[in-house]
Amino acid sequence: MPLPIFSSRLQSSSSSSSSSRSSFPRRIPRIDPTLTLIPGLSNDVSRLILSYIPYPHITRLKSTCKSWYAFLSSKTLISLRHRDKNILTDLLCIFPQDPSISPPFLFDPVSLSWRSLPLMPCNPHVYGLCNFVAVGLGPYLYVLGGSAFDTRTYPLDRPLPCSSVFRYSFVKMIWERLSPMLSPRGSFACDVMMQPGKIIVAGGGSRHTLFGAAGSRMSSVEVYDVEKDEWSEIEELPRFRAGCVGFLIGNEEEGDEDREFWVMGGYGGSRTVSGILPVDEYYKDGVVMEIGRNRGGEKWRVVGDMWGEGERPKLGKIVSVDCGKPVFFMLDGDWILRYEMGLNRWVKETSVPKKASYDKPVGFFAMNGELHVMILLDGYNLMDTRHTRQQSNAGSLMIHVYDPKKKGWRSVVAKPPFNHQLDFRTTVMCTIRL
Repeated sequence: MPLPIFSSRLQSSSSSSSSSRSSFPRRIPRIDPTLTLIPGLSNDVSRLILSYIPYPHITRLKSTCKSWYAFLSSKTLISLRHRDKNILTDLLCIFPQDPSISPPFLFDPVSLSWRSLPLMPCNPHVYGLCNFVAVGLGPYLYVLGGSAFDTRTYPLDRPLPCSSVFRYSFVKMIWERLSPMLSPRGSFACDVMMQPGKIIVAGGGSRHTLFGAAGSRMSSVEVYDVEKDEWSEIEELPRFRAGCVGFLIGNEEEGDEDREFWVMGGYGGSRTVSGILPVDEYYKDGVVMEIGRNRGGEKWRVVGDMWGEGERPKLGKIVSVDCGKPVFFMLDGDWILRYEMGLNRWVKETSVPKKASYDKPVGFFAMNGELHVMILLDGYNLMDTRHTRQQSNAGSLMIHVYDPKKKGWRSVVAKPPFNHQLDFRTTVMCTIRL
């Protein structure tokens, strides 16, 4: 049994000041009902108006006055935003590096605004966390599993899978430690069921991003109950599968409890080239589990190969978009492919209008029913020691946005607030509604 990746308790009072600041927020003042938020308006109307402020801008506006600081730091703000669906906006959460040493950021692609979040509580013996999964569910951000190095193990260059689960509460503005997964894993399939509030994980292993064709693979599947803070095992995958992606299909808006959980791609074995260089053997198929009360049990069915022999060595980055019904899109180089369920094939949808002049990984995510291709411009490589002090910036982000319904593109440029380059091979991204 591998050692736990994170300590079971938050840092004590003797811990470093940086860890304490990331774990425990500043004391939030109570709202004084006598203070006027906006002169000439009742506080109820004023609170509603202020709740429409894009969430990443809230931190900057807290210094306006004492009444604004009290309201924008209160639980009432999040409650108002989640009570009215017209106020909620989709935000992108970006984890540039290990969240215990580099803070995650919230990004609003509409207002092009950013906001940093506190560091996640860390274990001083563990470093290099990657291959974890982040998901948003209600006013919470979950960080699950991953792969990391532990200084208490031997050999030191062997990554271990993690079973820890952390949750950031936007109401309390603190990180909370939850019940760990039953099996430690990284690089696994995962998705959330908004109703009744569950998270499902499948497959995974212990491979680190820096080590190809190494580490373990697994087939176990678990479901997390948010209210009970409990993990339970369900039917395993038909075979070992790591490096895969997962999506839930079902109409949650109408309370449909009968859904399908799709797990695509991944790898299960490895081979050697010329008997020396190890390479992964990627799957071309997928598996589907029917989940719900009316399904008569949770069983997996195998979906055949999604492309022919020689068409593609492995799965690209995949996202799901609600176009009346869920549609899968995959980024393959300059092309965006669409999955046709009836044909069980990936077909060309469109091409990215402008790609970077150099061959580097790009970000790919879905938000507000649109596809976003994020390309880093004018940045420098952290591994390159030749850069100078004048180049200490992360460059700019070119974001190409594609609307699958209108079949059109538009582009925006954003300036990230951090001083290091995004490496999209290791950067973890997820969406959350706030």
